[in-house]
Amino acid sequence: MAKKRKRTSDAPAAAAASAGKSDVSAPSRPERTLFGFKDKPSDDATAAAAAAAVESEPQPDSEGADTPPFRNKEKVLVTCSRRIIYRYRHLMQNIVSLLPHAKKDSKIESKQTKGSTLNEVVELRSCSSCLFFECRKQKDLYLWMFKAPGGPSVKFLVNAVHTMEELKLTGNHLKGSRPLLTFSTNFDQQPHWKLVKEMLTQIFATPKDHRKGKPFHDHVFVFSIVDDHVWFRNYQVIY
Repeated sequence: MAKKRKRTSDAPAAAAASAGKSDVSAPSRPERTLFGFKDKPSDDATAAAAAAAVESEPQPDSEGADTPPFRNKEKVLVTCSRRIIYRYRHLMQNIVSLLPHAKKDSKIESKQTKGSTLNEVVELRSCSSCLFFECRKQKDLYLWMFKAPGGPSVKFLVNAVHTMEELKLTGNHLKGSRPLLTFSTNFDQQPHWKLVKEMLTQIFATPKDHRKGKPFHDHVFVFSIVDDHVWFRNYQVIY
């Protein structure tokens, strides 16, 4: 089939129509090479764009309004020495059940180098404090309470141990709830008791918004000093 010839009379009209239309096509893309595009933007344009971006960013206030709020990330490592008797092991497990922000670890040998060993274990477990139950001669129990890695540390001789299994009327407060801490007025009389009070507050107080803690209080930790002994009690709050 033969092609239809184009009439010569329509050619000038088509050319005039195309000339009258505005060029709405996209700009031509620069040629690309192995080192990028040939037509790079000028340095002045780059500097102007960077200055505009800097001006658009909000400037922090001089008073520190943009500073993130403080968040308590206290974590306590609870562990014991080898050859500990069952009575003291049950006491340690009761302490762990009362502290939702506590972590347990394997037993540590009670030697001269237990201090450096405990610091390494605390650092590996991402904790900031430690409660170490040291049993000597399967009779005496010592409780080491310290802040890692630079201290301070306190050593207690534990007496009058009563586990949860031995008590009557133990209460039924919710596991993981945040406790209220109360201290006797004796803690504010001497400097070393003030230090012990601060360490007990940091270790036994459950951090706010902890993933294992409950957002309410239904029991109280009571610390009192009688005859140079620190007595610890746990009471349930009944509303």
